Amino acid sequence: MASGSAAADPNAALLAAARSGDLAAASAAIEAGADLEARDAKGQTALLAATWADQPAVARLLIERGADVNAKDAIDDSPYLLAGAEGRLEILKMTLEAGADLESVNRYGGTALIPAAERGHDETVKTLIKAGVKLDHVNRLGWTALLEAIILSQGGPRHQEIVKLLLEAGADPSLPDGEGVTPLAHARSRGYQEIVALLEAAGAIE
Repeated sequence: MASGSAAADPNAALLAAARSGDLAAASAAIEAGADLEARDAKGQTALLAATWADQPAVARLLIERGADVNAKDAIDDSPYLLAGAEGRLEILKMTLEAGADLESVNRYGGTALIPAAERGHDETVKTLIKAGVKLDHVNRLGWTALLEAIILSQGGPRHQEIVKLLLEAGADPSLPDGEGVTPLAHARSRGYQEIVALLEAAGAIE
């Protein structure tokens, strides 16, 4: 059935297989001539669809066959950027190995590191730091990864760890937001004492 469907419309079959994680169907669609960069109505490629669905086996197949890890959809998500934002660590590592553009940005003008920091994906943050993503990149909201880890969090253990990772890697502890409010001021106003201590130890000023 899968191979017959792939023969009838290999592009649609590949996209469906990517979402469902059906490795055999994905392989059959590729063998039937599917275009790895074919898009659905949202502009998503099969690799981006596999990333959304957290299907690393299919993602690996697609990347090994040459799928573009930087191909963006209609809202400026790419497999690399989305894997970072959603904490899809296994897929993220594949995209990095396949030449992810570390300077690419999402619809908010942020690198993969910024939403990863905001959402508490500490292992993802560690991976992106090691890969060399710019630590002090400022998005269109005027926020860095450090600022988002404070402003858009509850200040819990994972975000404390992320703040620590960013500071140890050399993130500017005093770089303010677009309105001139520093990370230390934001942390103090929210009562995040552990983060305040980390910032102060890194020499942050308010």
